[in-house]
Amino acid sequence: MYFGTIASGSSGNCLYVGTDTTHVLVDAGVSCKKILAGLSSFGVDGRDIQAILVTHEHSDHISGIGVLSRKFHIPVYATCKTVGEIHKCRSLGDLSKSSFFAIEPDRPFNIGDIRVEAFSIPHDAADPVSYTFESEGAKIGIATDLGCYDDMIVHSLENSDLLYLEANHDIRMLQAGPYPYPLKQRILGSRGHLCNEMAGKLVALLRNKHLKHVILGHLSKENNYPDLALQTVLLEAFSEPAKEDQPEVFVAPRDEASALVTI
Repeated sequence: MYFGTIASGSSGNCLYVGTDTTHVLVDAGVSCKKILAGLSSFGVDGRDIQAILVTHEHSDHISGIGVLSRKFHIPVYATCKTVGEIHKCRSLGDLSKSSFFAIEPDRPFNIGDIRVEAFSIPHDAADPVSYTFESEGAKIGIATDLGCYDDMIVHSLENSDLLYLEANHDIRMLQAGPYPYPLKQRILGSRGHLCNEMAGKLVALLRNKHLKHVILGHLSKENNYPDLALQTVLLEAFSEPAKEDQPEVFVAPRDEASALVTI
């Protein structure tokens, strides 16, 4: 399998997961032009995309869905409540109901040769989910936009070869920063976003002999720094000296496509 990020952060999110024959996007929260440029860097065309899998209805995850799905007739998968919220977003333009497919958490389905499973996450949206992808013995686990994690989320992400996880903010930067108090409380709450330390603790729980890549994403522009997120996660997850089997850990670029990772 292949994985790459096209955009990652509070200003927009779009991820690519693929095999030699199947190509899907997770969210489309930036412009169609930017998504196509990112796909092109991976050697993929918009006509190749077979599905857009939506995590939730916030604008930084869906703003490009309308243009992209209409231009290339791409089906959109999301939970029933999320589909309902998407159809309320007039800024997306006309959205054909026939283009949407309702999914349910913990009920796997296939897109091409990829087995997809959605799992529920705690976030302040209608019915948010994240996803795992499996093909030919490889597994990719994705989890962003969650205020906390529990045993079910850990179980869903277990035995991943690649993890894409949220490291949204540094708590001290957020508390001392310019955000209004209600927004700070929302981000820090159980339905907000993971801080760097919590992301590191989650990585520690998910370490296994298969895990080769950990990609940190959805960093706040105002309340985090890439190096700070990286060093905090490394400290929390790998407190002992680095070993040969320690996975590669890096931060996804905010506004440009990452390198394509092959599993």
